[in-house]
Amino acid sequence: MAPTDLPDTLRLSLLDRSRTRVGESHAAAIEGTLARAERADALGFHRYWTAEHHAVPGIASGSPPLLIAATAARTDRIRLGSGGVMLPNHRPLIVAEQFAMLEAMHPGRIDLGVGRSLGFTAPVRAALGVAEYDTDAFARDITAVQDFLHGRGPVTALPVVEAPPPLFVLATGRGLEVAARAGLPVVLGGPRLLADPSPLDRYREMFRPSEATPEPYVVVSLEVMVADSVGTARQLLLPEAWAMAESRETGVFGPLRSPTEILDRRFRPQQLRRVEDWMAGAVQGDAEKVARELAVLVERTGADEIMASTSIFDRDDLARADAALAELLPG
Repeated sequence: MAPTDLPDTLRLSLLDRSRTRVGESHAAAIEGTLARAERADALGFHRYWTAEHHAVPGIASGSPPLLIAATAARTDRIRLGSGGVMLPNHRPLIVAEQFAMLEAMHPGRIDLGVGRSLGFTAPVRAALGVAEYDTDAFARDITAVQDFLHGRGPVTALPVVEAPPPLFVLATGRGLEVAARAGLPVVLGGPRLLADPSPLDRYREMFRPSEATPEPYVVVSLEVMVADSVGTARQLLLPEAWAMAESRETGVFGPLRSPTEILDRRFRPQQLRRVEDWMAGAVQGDAEKVARELAVLVERTGADEIMASTSIFDRDDLARADAALAELLPG
């Protein structure tokens, strides 16, 4: 199947989590995010989003707004956003002010993706000051952010911008219902959700059109690795698969190690199962295989956009993989 078998309307985007590498400073990881944004802009990707994680050794960034400002200064065209701002950690007015400021500085290029995840561990949650946060609170905060951005809040969020940045909901479970009722686009990932499109069917059925989003819009986020062969793609993804498997045992999501170091390890059966489960959720292989699997994924989920969240150890290999994925862009 040729790359042109992907729908002409499909958009391809990147999510970068500022992954750290063994032996590398956090500053180097941030610079890697900025340099990758420049390449993504030149390659024609639609969006480039950064993430919010706190006190996670394997992730250098906890502040999407600051990274968005830095990436905007080094790019010209690509949309920039958050995947996402975690609303339990921020007051709605502050979120609205930050993203209105970004929009004022870079009109028409800013997205606001919001989520509801708490910190990964109890000490992180205690440091953030939030132990509980339910779907109702999430829905209220989304409404409050929208009201502030659109001049409907109890006070005026400044700067006032002519066209506030669009809001996306990072959704699982009831979060899809929140997005549908609010008339907002959704971003979702995870093998179980992608294997069962029925939650997306309910999102579309429940969707209430809004001025900004008159029709449902679905962004599917997952690992996508284009390489010379299936074997090479698998080897490049192995460090991330290992980091995820190890985090299940230790509770620590650590820096990426080289594929050679991972291959030298002796996997216990449970570790191997976890690595294989993670690998099964990634789209990987040569360009033809990846294009074919993405086409199937889009047909099954009705996705309007694919956002690749790929992280690998070697930055040169990552640059080549991004370039190969960009070659699959429709048109």
